[in-house]
Amino acid sequence: MNKPIMAKATAVWLVDNTTLTFKQIADFCGLHELEVQGIADGDVAGSVRGFDPVANNQLEQSEIEKGEKDPVYKLRLKFNPASVGEEKRRGPRYTPLSKRQDRPAAILWLVKFHPELTDGQVSKLVGTTKPTIQSIRDRSHWNIANIQPIDPVALGLCKQSELDAVVQKAARKKAAEGGLMTDDERRKLVSTEQSLEMEAEPRMPSAISGLETFTLTGGSQREEEQLPDAESFFNLPDTDEDDEDET
Repeated sequence: MNKPIMAKATAVWLVDNTTLTFKQIADFCGLHELEVQGIADGDVAGSVRGFDPVANNQLEQSEIEKGEKDPVYKLRLKFNPASVGEEKRRGPRYTPLSKRQDRPAAILWLVKFHPELTDGQVSKLVGTTKPTIQSIRDRSHWNIANIQPIDPVALGLCKQSELDAVVQKAARKKAAEGGLMTDDERRKLVSTEQSLEMEAEPRMPSAISGLETFTLTGGSQREEEQLPDAESFFNLPDTDEDDEDET
């Protein structure tokens, strides 16, 4: 079902100017019933100005009258060429300024726990760019040492239904191509509830970064080779023979 242009503003106008039920307005505008109730209570869209759907050729007045008489009647959107394709927007997802600083943490979580996702799918979920995703994949991001993986759903960057749909799509594609997930990749797949309860990974101090593969095995062997044998200390020349030669 197509939604009207400026759906939330339309819902504000219908709440203020009609006696339609919250469910009727929610179904017509493509919103949740509780969100419409929040608009009526003033908790949601308090600064949004109402948008008249009748004056803007989206709804007939007769439809409103039918809906007010019958609480189960569903309003029908009037055909408007300008509303065609309104739901399918091209381009990256818009991310509010207050949440843009959380995107690297969400990207790291997706890369770590859902490696089957492509850069394009991650980009659409959290509204970022492919170079940023690649920098986090190869750990060349300027702030990678301070980034902790956090579920994008918990950060409010995407919905759980959207994440589940993308993950299932990626899994189906990988299965169709004949590529099975490794045991390591399968162990990384966790739910949102589990990821929120996980402890942060321990970080190695920057002072010893790069020395995590350093071992003392080779050095100890070389030191043992260089040390002389203990018996060589007791292999002293025979003094008696030297004295006899001198005499």
